[in-house]
Amino acid sequence: MTRPSATIAPVPPTKGAGNFRWVICALLFLAATINYVDRQVIGLLKPTLQQEFGWTEIDYADIIFAFQLAYAIGYVFAGRVIDRVGTRLGFTLSLLVWSAAGIAHAFATGFGPAVAALLGVAGLTYSGSVAGFIAARFALGLGESGNFPASIKAVAEWFPRRERALSTGIFNSGTNIGALLTPLIVPWLTFNYGWQWAFIATGALGLAWIAVWWPLYGAPATHPRVGAAELALIQSDPPDPPAPPIPWLALLRYRQTWAIAAAKFGTDPVWWLYLFWVPDFLHRRHGLDLQSMALPLVSIYLIADFGSIAGGWLSSRLMKKGYSTNVARKTAMLASGLCAAPIAFAPFAHSEWLAVLIVGIAAAAHQGWSCNVFTLVSDMFPRQAIGSVVGLVGMCGAIGGMLIAKITGYVLEATGSYHLIFFGAASAYLITLLVVHLFVPRLEPVRLDTRSS
Repeated sequence: MTRPSATIAPVPPTKGAGNFRWVICALLFLAATINYVDRQVIGLLKPTLQQEFGWTEIDYADIIFAFQLAYAIGYVFAGRVIDRVGTRLGFTLSLLVWSAAGIAHAFATGFGPAVAALLGVAGLTYSGSVAGFIAARFALGLGESGNFPASIKAVAEWFPRRERALSTGIFNSGTNIGALLTPLIVPWLTFNYGWQWAFIATGALGLAWIAVWWPLYGAPATHPRVGAAELALIQSDPPDPPAPPIPWLALLRYRQTWAIAAAKFGTDPVWWLYLFWVPDFLHRRHGLDLQSMALPLVSIYLIADFGSIAGGWLSSRLMKKGYSTNVARKTAMLASGLCAAPIAFAPFAHSEWLAVLIVGIAAAAHQGWSCNVFTLVSDMFPRQAIGSVVGLVGMCGAIGGMLIAKITGYVLEATGSYHLIFFGAASAYLITLLVVHLFVPRLEPVRLDTRSS
């Protein structure tokens, strides 16, 4: 691998440029943290809820499937809405919906029979508790689908290209912090106040975030806290050529769209697997209960948090050394894929802490991979299309998550083992990277066809 011989344009200095853009990054980090707290609660409470309501593995899989279905639908529309109404309002609406949905889980058994009756009309038979949680998870998926399209668009608005992978890695590390905090918060809330308050308290966090986000966010060019030097740094990349909004279907004409969609479809399901089933894996394989689950899960997501920042740092570092965007991004993705492969051995680990280490490294690898995949969007698409592209490819990732929910439920119901499931997770990244490379050998920017828009 050699450095490119082409002349690199001089990079504007960052010293003394101001740092308010990193305050925005911190807000995105907090939103990602809250996002993952809200979505992970059910995974941690799975054994508790299964015991209380008598759910089968298929019941739980259908509840997770409902979230993924709504996430897939919402992802496309969320990206489009954010492109139309702007990042500030779009993100606010997303938080309002998912916070209300998170709180609604506490009351799922109350409205569940009515939902079960409605589903029965469609020929779907569920108990009241399962139907209520399906409805709450569906609403949560719709709301949470706005998080990443809004965050990626905010990064594109507030950071020059060379800082985007690092800033994406930082805010994306909030997903690990959320997953880390959940096993500390949820057991305490559950044992002291009941599982209902685990959903109510965590759901209310998003409302507090909105109170900070709304007065602080705005366009860099008109923001009172952004000085001239920092604005020059933010706007240091060549401007995007003018182009009207591009229709969703028109995006499918570009191989860059298919490359990112393949990256999401092929690997997002692995993260959903970790999020919704690792607590069950540790319970099933090593006998951990809700009280003893906290330290192992915290350890897994501490390790994962390192991976998110390291993946963004690696590609950014390579670019600063003069390597092309293509080489930098794909090198970081390859390193992540290699680090994820040992997850295949997790079911064979006789020690719970060896299993925790293996899963933690694999989760870190996924986060390093993920921040580079998201950055591919701003590498290849102009700013006005980013929300729509992220929404479309995010839908593909959520469809993959729908499939893994069903597959995992049926495999566990039939075998009671995670061997086949983790073997698939181990091979997903390298196969997917090959597909991405075949679609975009050089990561060329898209040349939008404005005639069809």
